[in-house]
Amino acid sequence: MPPARATERARRLKTVSLAAVALMLLLAMLSTSACLYVETKEPPTPETPIPGWDLNKYQAGKLIDALAERDRRLASMQTPAVMEYTAGDQHLKAKEEITVKRPGDLRVEAMSPLGVALLLAAQGTELAIFEPGQNRFMRGQANADTLYKYVRIPMAPTDAVGLLMGLAPADFPLGATPDLVAANGAMMVATFGNSESGTRELGFTDGNLAMVRETSADGRVIYEVRYSAYQDIGGLMFPFVVDADFPAAGSHVTFRYLQPIVNGVIPDSTFVLTPAPGATLMNLSFDEIRALSNES
Repeated sequence: MPPARATERARRLKTVSLAAVALMLLLAMLSTSACLYVETKEPPTPETPIPGWDLNKYQAGKLIDALAERDRRLASMQTPAVMEYTAGDQHLKAKEEITVKRPGDLRVEAMSPLGVALLLAAQGTELAIFEPGQNRFMRGQANADTLYKYVRIPMAPTDAVGLLMGLAPADFPLGATPDLVAANGAMMVATFGNSESGTRELGFTDGNLAMVRETSADGRVIYEVRYSAYQDIGGLMFPFVVDADFPAAGSHVTFRYLQPIVNGVIPDSTFVLTPAPGATLMNLSFDEIRALSNES
């Protein structure tokens, strides 16, 4: 009987040993399989964009999207302002009351120490001007020539309203992709167009529109507008200083806003003027200004 017990014990030990060996083989196979998987797995190919280009383009796109959203939110502005104009040896500084309503309604009251020196209102294609000191009332077309003569901005009313409100020009393709994005000091500049067709540029600083510039095909700067001194007005960043250069006219005009109110309710009648009793009536639509007697 004792030998039988020894044989049974040996059989059990042999069974345990075989199980251990099988387990070790299984673990070894799994380990080898895992190693083979790691060794044969190919890592993903990293993207290699042109250094800085894609990042600049992406950032410019975000800024342009924000400008488009600001464009959708702004409808009107009213503010007292200090206007300063320089052209050659001419220099004029005056306090004004400016009211604008998109797309192209504009009213400017130029003040003197004695009161209102000139009142201009443009609505649609029509413009009216009243000079209280001479009791003279003028009518004409709302165009760049008239606005330049009386409010120092050689732009059509729609573009002038955009300039005064810190917006891109009305026909600027905000949804388009810029042809070039580059840094100019602290400013990021997005350029649309090329040297053959002329360019339009939007410059951004600290997330805000800082510059709008248009250049003709022959390289001449048509205008350049700079925006600065941004402040938060009811959750909307708004520039308190507008600097505009017009090289063709050889002029520079600066507006410093004192207390702008945006998106206030402005009646359409604000931009319609009627002559005072006894006013001299004139028509600006003729090549030579002619007085019109007793005609409204």
